[in-house]
Amino acid sequence: VQLQASGGGLVQAGESLRLSCAASTRFFMINDANWYRQAPGQQRELVAALSRDRTTYYADSVKGRFTISRDKAKNTMYLQMNSLEPEDTAVYYCNADGRIGTSRANAWGQGTLVTVSS
Repeated sequence: VQLQASGGGLVQAGESLRLSCAASTRFFMINDANWYRQAPGQQRELVAALSRDRTTYYADSVKGRFTISRDKAKNTMYLQMNSLEPEDTAVYYCNADGRIGTSRANAWGQGTLVTVSS
């Protein structure tokens, strides 16, 4: 199972982007959604998370600017990024815990590049 991420691009500081991530198969139901990012030369970090009970987590660096959400009907997760800063430049990866039938599964997206110019 894979996730298909999209929505990255080149923007100027202060602008917004929305990343989307959909499961490659309708048989994988997303329960817990996560967005990570990895900047050049740095470790991958968790940016935002949304659990099945709708509990959210945000890294301090993105609190108040990023919003994670999920559309259960479309089986798609999103990351709305506002007031982008050059420090947000990174490859963004979606990750999800879910189920295929009665089996638990975990899936990753291929990464989408976000570049924020100053």
